Amino acid sequence: MNYPCGRYRAAASRREMLARCANGFGGVALAALLADRRFASAATLRPSTELADGKLVSHHVAKAKSVIFLYMDGGPSQVDTFDPKPRLTRENGKPFGMKMEPTQFNNNGNTLGSPWEFQNHGQSGIPVSSLFPHIARHVDDMAVIRSMVSEFPEHTNANYFLHTGHGLAGRPSAGAWVSYGLGSENQNLPGFVVLNGGLIPPGGLDNFSSGFLPAAYQGSVFKPTDKPVANIARSEATDELQRNKLALMRQLDRSVVEHLGQHDAIESTIRNYELAFRMQAAVPELVDLGNEPEWLKREYGFEHEYAPTKIFAKECLLARRLVERGVRFIEMTCPNVSGDRWDQHGNLKQGHENNSRAVDQPIAALMSDLKARGLFDETLIFWAGEFGRTPFAQGTNGRDHNPFGFSIWMAGAGIRGGTIYGATDDYGYHAVENKVEIFDLHATMLHLLGVDHEKLTYRFSGRDHRLTDVHGHVVNEVLS
Repeated sequence: MNYPCGRYRAAASRREMLARCANGFGGVALAALLADRRFASAATLRPSTELADGKLVSHHVAKAKSVIFLYMDGGPSQVDTFDPKPRLTRENGKPFGMKMEPTQFNNNGNTLGSPWEFQNHGQSGIPVSSLFPHIARHVDDMAVIRSMVSEFPEHTNANYFLHTGHGLAGRPSAGAWVSYGLGSENQNLPGFVVLNGGLIPPGGLDNFSSGFLPAAYQGSVFKPTDKPVANIARSEATDELQRNKLALMRQLDRSVVEHLGQHDAIESTIRNYELAFRMQAAVPELVDLGNEPEWLKREYGFEHEYAPTKIFAKECLLARRLVERGVRFIEMTCPNVSGDRWDQHGNLKQGHENNSRAVDQPIAALMSDLKARGLFDETLIFWAGEFGRTPFAQGTNGRDHNPFGFSIWMAGAGIRGGTIYGATDDYGYHAVENKVEIFDLHATMLHLLGVDHEKLTYRFSGRDHRLTDVHGHVVNEVLS
């Protein structure tokens, strides 16, 4: 090359070239990191209510990196789990002493005392029923909210409300909102995973839907088996053939976009195919539990005599492994206990005992395992059903749906352990102190993830939507 001075410059040595290009290499790396949702800061966001693809939203310092939602399908009874009511025991079998609200089936009976004893546990002395001897050991890490309310007394609408903040199908699930706002810390796994223990809740897959958000943010349903994801096995003989096939599909899709413009169905399909390709290596490694010690599997319940406990044990262990791999939102559904979920309109004692037997030991082991690995303080865990149950009998030995006051609990990142918040009346029927709505639960969850629930929005149908709609406040009293 001729320089203006008329002299040729000698070729640079390899060492000189690396020294001169160092900043350039760093710039290339920075560009890749800024395109990664894990590393892009709030400063890279456009000043718009709609997030730029590939960006990370963060409004304040986050306490939690991941969420584990222990979904108790059917509605556990608050007065039989975390909200003891001595008055029910005293008046068991007598006519109910309050006005009865309209219930789902209206086959109302007399006052029904709890068949289980409550004992105080931990330094906090929080009472827990004998249904949960293992979880009870963790009460000092839990905030029990006794004043949850719902707007719906029927399973399908109440499930939509719990999952999406809206009582009808078509809205994005909380997991989809989290995945949309924060993405995943793992490029090879979805940001929102549903571990299906065998029971899809009433309302179906719409509970895990992305709604009007881009389809790439919907929940990916895994099963706790050796083949957890359907249709993910490689269909081509070699990686090269499959890459070529995906490249051709991408080229064809882009040609359609050039002619018709951007379209979510096409864009999300491209992203999902590419993710599925990466999952072919990541998922087998995820479900390979060969490196997990046998004693730990026993702690979770892998060798339990009750088959549903074994299923939920694997769900819980997989949840921990998903948290380790940077998945943002993990929801776990209940195993089939050959009964009606937690929905005991009759045979309350056997039904609730079967359900608690399935989940109690695995949940306690999950909490202990997260602590041992230093993950508990950065993982938000919450346990909830869609509503509670009546303090009076349905028929003679069941309980009907009760959305007027029920219990949930939260633990882990940013939660003030050993806390009881809110209260129901003497019968455990209505929340009478510090009512907490589903919107408040969602606002608190997003707050712990570093997100202001009023600012995480998506423009659809002419207005900005959010998970909490126009409601919700952070329940600061349960935060550390």
